Amino acid sequence: MSFYSCIAGMRCAKCQKEEPVQYGQTTCECGGPLMVQYDLERAKSQVTVTDLIHRTQTIWRYHELLPILQVDHVVSLHEPMTPLIAVPEYGRKIGLPSLLVKDEGVLPSGTFKARGAAVGMSKVKEMGLKHVAIATNGNAGAAWALYGARAGVAVTVATPTNAPITARKECVISGADLFTLDGTIGDAGVLMERMSQQNDWYHVSTLHEPYRLEGKKTMGYEIAEQFGWSVPDVLAFPTGGGIGIIAIYKALAEMREMGWIGDKLPRIALIQSSGCAPLVRAFEKGVKSSAGWEDADTIAFGMRVPNPSGDFLILDIVEQSGGIAIAVDDSDIMETRRQVAELEGLHVCPEGAAALEGVRQLRESGWIRAEERVLVMNTGSGLKYIDQIEGDGQLVEPSTMKLSVGR
Repeated sequence: MSFYSCIAGMRCAKCQKEEPVQYGQTTCECGGPLMVQYDLERAKSQVTVTDLIHRTQTIWRYHELLPILQVDHVVSLHEPMTPLIAVPEYGRKIGLPSLLVKDEGVLPSGTFKARGAAVGMSKVKEMGLKHVAIATNGNAGAAWALYGARAGVAVTVATPTNAPITARKECVISGADLFTLDGTIGDAGVLMERMSQQNDWYHVSTLHEPYRLEGKKTMGYEIAEQFGWSVPDVLAFPTGGGIGIIAIYKALAEMREMGWIGDKLPRIALIQSSGCAPLVRAFEKGVKSSAGWEDADTIAFGMRVPNPSGDFLILDIVEQSGGIAIAVDDSDIMETRRQVAELEGLHVCPEGAAALEGVRQLRESGWIRAEERVLVMNTGSGLKYIDQIEGDGQLVEPSTMKLSVGR
């Protein structure tokens, strides 16, 4: 008998307690995040890497390894397999001529947050829930608002007042209830938790429920498939809450157990902004949890997460992978963003630019070797942050314009 999903249960990432799948699950009773577990033997008997060739190139091609039980419950805006884009000019400039970027900006809502929203909202629909609440730095709220509109589920979003205007406007136009507050994403999370308890809403902020991570996990499956069922030597990920790293490594672990990939996994290069780098500081101190970050401030707003709730998981992955964590300055982020646009025609978001700048520095230091296969995650479209770009061109009178204009 074939199943749309091979979901088998839950396991707490903190205390390792196992429990069955239940309606409206959030976190373990110990407070730890729940991770979806699958019957991987059943999954690999139902689908092979060869079978995937004939499937539509969306995140749902991996449905046996996603938590949605019935295809009728899928909420989709057509989430494509995102491309690997070679950046040879920039790569040669920094000593990595084979450098690749995985461009998540082509997803609905313009960021990788669409993956988590698609799978998370599908599970919300499957459970028959009517209202979700989310704290966000902007892009996750925008994605959940759009998918909530698609599913007919009410969405309440809380975000800092200085979150990117594009994301806030997406929430509004999608019909979500948007609350802004002076503070950080952590403050927004406190508000959403309180309102969720008072109103019986389903709280879907980072690691408050188990399904959003499963959507982001599809990045890992795509990477392995696009690399011919192998992995890059180095994976550079711009990191705020860090769920992307957790999700990708969960996917790689599942594929390794099913025999889809070998034992080798990529070294993780965790990149943060120097204006908010709690995970980098913890990594440098050799500790397993972060102490928070005072006065967090960065133009890469998606990385402005002073107290990442999954810190213990992220830091363990970086260490186990033989990886590294470094911080880059905002001025370098903006310069790299400009260079990549000018050299490659690729308009990355500031978070993606941070990862590219981190790779440049790691190549310069020798941590990355010239011959290594390096993949950088660009987590969103640069159009999400268009207001950061200075300059509007030159104002001229048409009658005075010359026939040729040189630079």
